[in-house]
Amino acid sequence: MKILVTGSSGHLGEAMVRSLRESGHEVLGLDIKESAFTGVVGSVDDRDSVSACMKGVQVVYHTATLHKPHVATHSMQDFVDTNVSGTLTLLQAAKAAGVKAFIFTSTTSVFGDALRPPAGTPAAWVTEDVRPVPKNIYGVTKTAAEDLCLLFHRKHHLNCIILRTSRFFPEEDDDKLKRDKYSGDNAKANEFLFRRVELEDVVGAHIAAGERASKLGFGRYIISATTPFQPEDLLDLNTNAPAVVLRCYPEYSEVYERLGWSMFEKIDRVYVNDAARADLGWRPKYDFAYILDQLKTGNSPKSRISEQVGSKGYHDQVFKDGPYPV
Repeated sequence: MKILVTGSSGHLGEAMVRSLRESGHEVLGLDIKESAFTGVVGSVDDRDSVSACMKGVQVVYHTATLHKPHVATHSMQDFVDTNVSGTLTLLQAAKAAGVKAFIFTSTTSVFGDALRPPAGTPAAWVTEDVRPVPKNIYGVTKTAAEDLCLLFHRKHHLNCIILRTSRFFPEEDDDKLKRDKYSGDNAKANEFLFRRVELEDVVGAHIAAGERASKLGFGRYIISATTPFQPEDLLDLNTNAPAVVLRCYPEYSEVYERLGWSMFEKIDRVYVNDAARADLGWRPKYDFAYILDQLKTGNSPKSRISEQVGSKGYHDQVFKDGPYPV
């Protein structure tokens, strides 16, 4: 099968190309940056380039995007051009080429300000039923691109699956306060409880979506590690998260103490992946229990594909405040 992967020089894009090629597929990568995984150097907003890439393609994995850390370095128009116009260009070309499945990589950032419960109230239980309230141009443009996918499904019967991925990047957190308080590995381990997913599982979700698209037609799914929490935990999570984690994993405190780590004091949202597991047949491997098991034995909790891809960063320059210009 011939497959097009946009953003093929990026973190997820490279992982997709690697995995699909290992499975024997013919994969064409499209990106504005050259790499060993990019066959065509060009923009997703370039109609001629996109149309040429789409010939003979049966499945499109659209991972190319401007990300949240680009908000401080790129204009709003840049975000519209890449995230909205680029998605429209790809959808039009996919429709014209008779593509069987269009898989769009979205983000849990679309929920935005819907995930800010006041202090002393329950944490947000985030399913696909939560209405997005984008808080920046990144969230706005990803939400608009999602709506374009829905439009092309409704009007043109293009099978479109939207995957709202939680954090899977290996880079340092863009929140300086969090970087100052927690090591990168500590913060990422904590996030597997409620807002992180391992790259291998993200790839698996995309492949599952491509395989189920013709049956489902359309769908929006949260792609995040399976949480141990339940709705009855939400009030305690947003007031005393370590106590809740200790109830779920009594051994975690010993592991963390040995490493000099600490748990977040509060957890204000929990991403729920029930729908993705049910509809896509997706079986994520990496969760907080898995991370703890690896930490106990001194093994790396990272997947093989994550180690292969490594860290790419978001910017080509170093800023006064480190990796982010904020």
